[in-house]
Amino acid sequence: MKNYIFICLAAISILSCKNETKKGTDKITKQEVVSENFPSELGKVFGAHGGINVWRKARILSFNIMDEVHTTDLYSRKIVVNHKDYSLGFNGETVWLKEAKEGNFKSNKDFYYNLSFYFYAMPFVLADDGITYTKVPDLKFEGNLFPGYKISYASDKGTSPEDNYIIYYNPETYQMEWLAYTVTFNSKKPSEKYNLIRYNSWENSTGLLLPKSIAWYNKDDSGNPTEQARPSTQFTLPLVSQEKLADSFFEKPMK
Repeated sequence: MKNYIFICLAAISILSCKNETKKGTDKITKQEVVSENFPSELGKVFGAHGGINVWRKARILSFNIMDEVHTTDLYSRKIVVNHKDYSLGFNGETVWLKEAKEGNFKSNKDFYYNLSFYFYAMPFVLADDGITYTKVPDLKFEGNLFPGYKISYASDKGTSPEDNYIIYYNPETYQMEWLAYTVTFNSKKPSEKYNLIRYNSWENSTGLLLPKSIAWYNKDDSGNPTEQARPSTQFTLPLVSQEKLADSFFEKPMK
């Protein structure tokens, strides 16, 4: 797909450094906890993953899932997802889709374009504006307890403000361990049906601890995880950059 190649080449000066990402370690220097609107415990979680100040200095976040390249401007939340058979994204106003052949893209573009970004940018996206934090009971797994906070959004935030998230963390290291989330994109109504993801593999990319793989888990009647539900999702070639991409990078290709 010519447009796919063109888009990738346009950003090669920034994205070429993806291969230089620090590999082979999930250790990171904990940063000073910043006093903001989120609970102090979540401040420690952000610190364990590199620090909220380091996150807010970053401008571009990019990663691969199989044959897809996901690139996000963290300030504007403009996004492009590139695949050899299709491209889609958000240019700040509209969600667009470009296919090499009609029918190549099998999902709903409005639902899909930023879905993986939210899973990948954990826990830092849980410090966005317009969030309410509520302490919840601990999650139990294999004899261990994981404290948690529920995240809910103001009605004017995002395409699905009815969505809720619950982050669970290790009480000793403050590293994120689990994410529970609801999906309300279609119904537009609040839900108490939570999906559950385990975050148990991380890697250091430019001072931030980002997911290397995540796995969905089944739950018991109490909402606690039991066994893995399906194969893990793998993230590769992470990039964190303070450089800005041109606005045209996030526009729908003309040809």
